Amino acid sequence: MLRRTAAALALAVALSACSLGEGEGQVSSDSLNVTNCWSGPFQLNPDFFAAVPYRRTLSIRVQRGGDTEEVSDGIVVLVDDIDKVRQSLDQPLRVALPPSIVPPGQPIVPDPNPAIIHLTLYLQRSCHAQNSVLYAIDGQMTFHDIFNGDPTETNASEMLTDAEFPDVIVADPREPQPVTSHIRGRFKFYFQRGQPAQPFP
Repeated sequence: MLRRTAAALALAVALSACSLGEGEGQVSSDSLNVTNCWSGPFQLNPDFFAAVPYRRTLSIRVQRGGDTEEVSDGIVVLVDDIDKVRQSLDQPLRVALPPSIVPPGQPIVPDPNPAIIHLTLYLQRSCHAQNSVLYAIDGQMTFHDIFNGDPTETNASEMLTDAEFPDVIVADPREPQPVTSHIRGRFKFYFQRGQPAQPFP
């Protein structure tokens, strides 16, 4: 289920008009643990910022380098409802797995107030020989601004995305005993409509 979700998200990025904008940000961890790949301090140092609006959702990619996700290190933040976030600017919002995604063998438990922010950390460049995708299972993210989702927008103040997350717990929930890590970060960039940010044949 998690693999299908990640693939669907990548497909959405491929098929949609994408923003590739200049920005600033950082993603780091004092002790990142990725099984058979990484154990220790981590600094992403991103220089690639992209956003894909789809209806009232927004996919945000913060990455080192402009290659495809399959050969890069970065994070993807999926916002389920742009309008709800815009109504909660400067307030911490919960970050977690989508309610329909649970570890194998675990029941789906109804959540009356599901998280509308989801985060995935991928180290496909640093750990290309291993499974290197970790999913946010708990934490908070605060948006100070978020792009309004209109690809034809011309007002700069409506195209800004500015967010920070002081502590998000990530893990691979498919593992029998998931190893957790804490990451923190921030990103700030303006939406710029253009060609798809990822090259595809």
